[in-house]
Amino acid sequence: MATTKTTANSTKSTPVAKKTTAAKSTTKPAAAKNTAAKSSTATKSTSSRGIVKAKASAAEGLKELFVDSLKDIYWAEKALIKALPKMAKNAENENLVAGLNNHTAETEEQIARLEQVFQIIGEKAVAKKCEAMDGLLKEGQEIMESTEPGPVRDAGIIAASQKVEHYEIATYGTLCAFAKTLGYDDAAELLHTTLEEEKQADITLTEAAYNTINFDAAEADEDDENEAE
Repeated sequence: MATTKTTANSTKSTPVAKKTTAAKSTTKPAAAKNTAAKSSTATKSTSSRGIVKAKASAAEGLKELFVDSLKDIYWAEKALIKALPKMAKNAENENLVAGLNNHTAETEEQIARLEQVFQIIGEKAVAKKCEAMDGLLKEGQEIMESTEPGPVRDAGIIAASQKVEHYEIATYGTLCAFAKTLGYDDAAELLHTTLEEEKQADITLTEAAYNTINFDAAEADEDDENEAE
């Protein structure tokens, strides 16, 4: 009889184990739901991070960028005014020399305009090194050092000068847009005046290269090749 009771008791304990197992299994969906909820939250958070919302201080940020760009081009113009006379001294074509000298005088006026712009917006005129202009002027110096005086060097000087002009055209165009957006109409007008001067300087250089200097440079190269033969 004792053996029979033990067997009965062991038989009764089995369903309890099954219930426990069942209870554990029912908790898994809940955990899965929690994981899914966390995943959904993380997805929403990630997607919201990808959206750049406008800040209330956006105008202030644009002004900071505007001022920083002004400091950049202010340094560039001051560096250019030192480089242009060196280019003119190393050039031989009369039209090119005259063009470089004229642009030196224009650059002095452009620097004065930038100082006016700083005054209009209530900022101190401070120059911040322009890495782009520094690189362009170094390239121009290398061209002069690696070429003989004459049409080939003149063509190189024009190429270097036009790279400078294109950089300035892009910069002043952007500054004009910033000034208008920020409501600095007087500053925008001054910057636009300089922009038009830079465009005209680029045209002058293009005409000099196309009409005379590049042709002379090509003839000089042909003469050198003939002498070598």
